[in-house]
Amino acid sequence: MAPLAAVSSGVPLKKSAHSGVCWQLRGFFRKVWQDKYVVLFSPQYTILIAVVLWLAEVAVNVWVIQRVAYTEIDWKAYMDEVEGVVNGTFDYMELKGDTGPLVYPAGFVYIFMVLYFITGYGANVQLAQYIFAAIYLITLLLVFRIYDRTQKVPPYVFFFMCCASYRIHSIFILRLFNDPVAMAILYGAVNLFLDNHWSLGCFFFSLAVAVKMNILLFAPGLLFLLLWEFGLMKTIPKLTICAVVQLILGLPFLLSNPAGYITRAFDLGRQFLFKWTVNWRFLPEEIFLNRNFHVSLLVAHLVVLLLFAVYRWNKVLILGLVELSWNTYPSTVYSSISLHVCHLIILMHLWYTCSFSSETDAEFKTKEVQRKKKK
Repeated sequence: MAPLAAVSSGVPLKKSAHSGVCWQLRGFFRKVWQDKYVVLFSPQYTILIAVVLWLAEVAVNVWVIQRVAYTEIDWKAYMDEVEGVVNGTFDYMELKGDTGPLVYPAGFVYIFMVLYFITGYGANVQLAQYIFAAIYLITLLLVFRIYDRTQKVPPYVFFFMCCASYRIHSIFILRLFNDPVAMAILYGAVNLFLDNHWSLGCFFFSLAVAVKMNILLFAPGLLFLLLWEFGLMKTIPKLTICAVVQLILGLPFLLSNPAGYITRAFDLGRQFLFKWTVNWRFLPEEIFLNRNFHVSLLVAHLVVLLLFAVYRWNKVLILGLVELSWNTYPSTVYSSISLHVCHLIILMHLWYTCSFSSETDAEFKTKEVQRKKKK
């Protein structure tokens, strides 16, 4: 009777905790609906859109696995290559599958060996598809977290990145390539870098390289960040972590045939088939397969990196050289000359930067005076 009496006397009832949460949720979703256009374009709603898309992706992946036919390309070859190691072959020159020799580093072997046993020696392809779907969903979480940390990309872009991408679902759950495994580990490393766990991040970066060599394409950017964050001498231990990971993972194969492992796992001279190209389809096949074209691409890549090092990353490069010069003991002719050249470049940069700033200020003042005269 007490609640009824309270109502009749006009005394308000206390809301339960559950009722309070419901009201808060209703208020939140009402605000989201009112600001629905802002939600799609404002990075502050990254987490909300990411959660919605991630849940949608769970359903999409199940639907694709159940309804879309699996296409065999490399999975059987991966299993054959791993089976050779299971049977006791550690010479990379002897390991091969249906599509050719084993050309991936040792990390690939260990990870796909686990998949080999989980899927009944590679026979249960659908189970493998669900495992790769899980890898895809983990990768999405890692990528969404990167975007949430940076707050640079409008959330509507995420839909085209995942749900609307046929290619991404094909690579992960319809082809079972090793690229998704390598990229999932790489994105894990990027998240660690964002959280300032540099040593652990370098460990996972090297682990990603050990799955597929193309992760090395990210190495120049990582080197720049390490030099920027730690300087030259403190960067060396981080690079050592990367090297030690490669050494430990590859040790059984290096002991068997070191030259065979290095040339196969990190073969920079591999010839790719024209039928698989996306970027260079517009070229004639003979040009695509020409070694001169390959060399020109490599040279162009190195030139671009050099230009960035000189004109965009020069501060890091100069500071690294200064630190290296000071840490060279006993000093040498080259370390002494490098130190003077670096200081000269710093002085010139300061001189021209200050001159440019003074000219800019003078131009601004002149324009301001002219504007006032017009008034």
